[in-house]
Amino acid sequence: MRPSGRSRHQKRARAQAQLRNLEAYAAQPHSFVFARGRAGRSVRQLSLDLRRVMEPLTATRLQVQKKNSLKDCVAVAGPLGVTHFLILSKTETNIYFKLMRLPGGPTLTFRINKYTLVRDVVSSLRRHRMHEQQFTHPPLLVLNNFGPHGMHVKLMATMFQNLFPSINVHKVNLNTIKRCLLINYNPDSQELDFRHYSIKVVPVGASRGMKKLLQEKFPNMSRLQDISELLATGAGLSESEAEPDGEHNITELPQAIAGRGNMRAQQSAVRLTEIGPRMTLQLIKIQEGVGEGNMLFHSFVHKTDEELQAILAAKEEKMKLKAQRQDQQAQNVQRKQEQREAHRKRSLAGMKRARGEADGDSDAEDPGIPPEVEGPGQEEDDEAEYFRQAVGEEPDEDMFPNARWRRPIRPSSKKQRVKNQRPNGGTNRRPPKAKDRPCGPQVPRPAQPTSQWLPTSSSVGSRNASCGPYLWLSFWWLWQPTAWLSTASAHRSSAHGTQPWSSLPSWPSVTCSMP
Repeated sequence: MRPSGRSRHQKRARAQAQLRNLEAYAAQPHSFVFARGRAGRSVRQLSLDLRRVMEPLTATRLQVQKKNSLKDCVAVAGPLGVTHFLILSKTETNIYFKLMRLPGGPTLTFRINKYTLVRDVVSSLRRHRMHEQQFTHPPLLVLNNFGPHGMHVKLMATMFQNLFPSINVHKVNLNTIKRCLLINYNPDSQELDFRHYSIKVVPVGASRGMKKLLQEKFPNMSRLQDISELLATGAGLSESEAEPDGEHNITELPQAIAGRGNMRAQQSAVRLTEIGPRMTLQLIKIQEGVGEGNMLFHSFVHKTDEELQAILAAKEEKMKLKAQRQDQQAQNVQRKQEQREAHRKRSLAGMKRARGEADGDSDAEDPGIPPEVEGPGQEEDDEAEYFRQAVGEEPDEDMFPNARWRRPIRPSSKKQRVKNQRPNGGTNRRPPKAKDRPCGPQVPRPAQPTSQWLPTSSSVGSRNASCGPYLWLSFWWLWQPTAWLSTASAHRSSAHGTQPWSSLPSWPSVTCSMP
């Protein structure tokens, strides 16, 4: 067997590393960014740009339909590990931005006084720097002027900090920091400035020619005689390519950063390029729950201590009434369950008692239906049925007046009569063979009698003497038909010139003994 390229310990270490990464990713905050209501094209585009800022810890392809309510989004957010909602909405007068913390709140409502989309910001720049690799890691959050200006300002700072994963300044990898989100608070106007930047690090202390060589695009040196001309004079370079750097953006790198010339313990300049969007926000109110609850802060509505105490007392009274209703409902449910259980027990006891009375003694024979239950006409019905089976005819109505009379049998149709006259019931199948063969000597059977030759009473009697599966009726039942048939055959034979019925030879008598 060919050995694997990785050892068992390497596979185990990689699997453990992947598990740690998944756990760390699940522990990070995630968000939903969407617009609600009739927001319009610009506001929906602003929501997409804001979703771009929150990448990669947000739902990039999230689609919220009109029929989806806020409760539906909250129900979906739980299993997916979503911790924040960023919702944009628009009214006739203003545009609002809501920041919600799941699952218990609070909810911060901002009014968007000004905003600029990404496309407008990029179009205003001479050189923009934005690529897909910048959005593989969350941005670096920078909060400015969030000092001791009140509890609502502190709550705002905490909410913005919890939007992004925390970092350890001693272990952070500088190559993962490609973007910066700046939120500045202005205490005078009580507005927030929302800005999004791209970070670029370049080395300092080199001439413009050296910087040009360190860039990705190599300069054109066709007019130069030696490379020293480029390094010494910077020929062929315009003054606009050199960006002013100073003490405000120059720092010493604690570790090497991807880029030409960005070495550890070397001086480098950090340059920011705005990539949008821009927003100017103003805090309106803070609610305790998710979209509802007590009003913790309001910018335009101020209440005194007495009003707040009255509101709290009314809320406590409401909560007490709610608790009483819940207790009463629990008692009603318990009472109904007890009644249902008692009714079930009584029903089972009644069923057992009825079954015992119906069964009685299991060893005794069933007496059957008593005569008083059967009715007066039951016995006559049995007698009439016995008469039909014995005689083969319907009894007269005077013989059994209380019996139930059958519906008269209609005469059969011509088709049915023709079918009955055919052998085997009108089918082409052969009659089944008898399983029990007759005992004694076998006698050839004569042909079936026709209208010119019918058996006499003596031949019928001799036929009854043979054994086999054939059944013959009694002599008393065939007496009158036999005499009538004899007379009819005599007249018919004299007319046709044949022998009469009585002159024909009878069937031989055969006796058999059963084994």
